[in-house]
Amino acid sequence: MRHYPVFLDLRSRRIVVSGAGETALAKLRLLIKTEALIEVFGATPDPAVCALSSEGRIVLEPRPLQTGDVADAALFYAANDEPHEDHRVAEIARAEGALVNVVDNLEASAFITPALVDRDPVTIAIGTEGAAPVLARKIKAEIEAMLPAKLGILARIAQAFRPRAELLPAGRARRAFWAKFYGGAGEAALNEGGKQAVAEQLESLFSETLAQAEAPKEGHVSLVGAGPGDPELLTLKARRVLHEADVVLYDRLVSHDILELARREAVLLETGKTGFGAGMSQDEINALIIEHAQQGHHVVRLKSGDPAVFGRLDEETDALDAAGIAWDIVPGITSASAAAARMGASLTRRGRNSELRILTGHDVKGFAEQDWQSLARPGATAAFYMAKRSARFVTGRLMMHGAHAATPVTVAFNVSRQNEMLITTDLRSLPDALTNANQSGPAVILFGLAPKAARSSLSNISQNNKVGVA
Repeated sequence: MRHYPVFLDLRSRRIVVSGAGETALAKLRLLIKTEALIEVFGATPDPAVCALSSEGRIVLEPRPLQTGDVADAALFYAANDEPHEDHRVAEIARAEGALVNVVDNLEASAFITPALVDRDPVTIAIGTEGAAPVLARKIKAEIEAMLPAKLGILARIAQAFRPRAELLPAGRARRAFWAKFYGGAGEAALNEGGKQAVAEQLESLFSETLAQAEAPKEGHVSLVGAGPGDPELLTLKARRVLHEADVVLYDRLVSHDILELARREAVLLETGKTGFGAGMSQDEINALIIEHAQQGHHVVRLKSGDPAVFGRLDEETDALDAAGIAWDIVPGITSASAAAARMGASLTRRGRNSELRILTGHDVKGFAEQDWQSLARPGATAAFYMAKRSARFVTGRLMMHGAHAATPVTVAFNVSRQNEMLITTDLRSLPDALTNANQSGPAVILFGLAPKAARSSLSNISQNNKVGVA
């Protein structure tokens, strides 16, 4: 991030603009919305600029800018439509301590002006580091369509109510109050009865929230599937619950992009549970979940993939039941489904396989009771989780029970993430393919499946054997 977004308080501060033509006018239309004192310098001002001066909205000096004109200014815009003049005045402004923007010259500017969605006092700034102004305008149009025109009115009324809302207990109660107001109650009241109805709604919500806050707090635990890593693959409910959580206990495999969706005030704790490495025991994780829930918090237990697929879900819900703590489950997209989608393949297909086995290869003992003979039949399909270290054992067992050595196998590393890699191979070559790939991170092995031929040329898919497609 080259340009750090901030909101600068311009109340009663000076902004100086050099130039009084069309380019300057475009900036002035935005600047006059602020509470700044705006001074414009230009020898031949545009009639529209003169009109702003006549209305008292700017101070116009019909001459070129000179040394001393920018003293004490907070911001300076060089908007002369003439590069040599812009360079001259920008040097004056820098020497006199102002932040300088040279219009349409990113490298000469200390700041840039973003595209703005204005629902005063709600303001949304959209920046693309100067790289894609058309994209910024597109995003602005989409956000404009999303936000109701009356949002600013609601925010103004709510702003006046804030001192009273501060009487609510900090934390969950206060967030719940504002969530209900902005979640639809405020807008409905405004549409039905205007500003007076909004004020009455605020009082009603305040009384209701205060009564709930004074009642004993009961903790709640949401066991949430984070999916394979791409935040766009989260369910809407998972995003909402993650944003509402007081405490988030997450596995190491949960991606940073998904953790960024949690509330800034939430406590984030890594449980450190990962295959073949040091980390918390399940009993320690259970105790940590219960400890925070018993403090009245909304706890999100965030698990990579789906919590019901090798996520020790039953162990955690049993512990919560024993402690008398309420819980719910938010399923997620499991890695096998995400990998198959990336391959353009189906996990099941009529005439090929009517079932899908999902197995864990965390250790060899986990395979002891498998029906290897049925797994080895032609057309059988299986997804092996956490099986990188046991791949040689899996290959041997399958081939021992009759699986063809050329059976297609796809290994999906870090599926849906930026460092995703798909490797297509065959059963005989699987152990060596894993060794040669030398990839870290989560992996799922899809036995009996290969990418569709039309997708096999993707740059992040490597083939070390030509095998039949699924």
